[in-house]
Amino acid sequence: MVAGAGAAYLGTGGLGGWEFAFTALVTYVAFRGLDSWTFIGIGWLLHTVWDVIHLIKGSPLIPFLHDSSLGCAICDPVIALWCLSGGLSPRELLRRGRPAAVHDQAV
Repeated sequence: MVAGAGAAYLGTGGLGGWEFAFTALVTYVAFRGLDSWTFIGIGWLLHTVWDVIHLIKGSPLIPFLHDSSLGCAICDPVIALWCLSGGLSPRELLRRGRPAAVHDQAV
């Protein structure tokens, strides 16, 4: 997913050749992410920065939706935090938030 997100702006061409350089960087980070949640999180943070640059530049992800890059810039760090925390499943997240039951505690 993060590799695809890295290539999302190629169609806009808003930053010229830098679009290809960014896509190459995120592709490398996504490849490293095959073995590391940390790299996937880094990829989403990189995409957040790219979203903000496109927002400032006035070259949104969806050309007819001016704030589309802002939407990504808000959502992507949330995904990054989840990945940087290890990509836990909803069940694991709920277990982590609850205190351990008496029978779950070590003696």
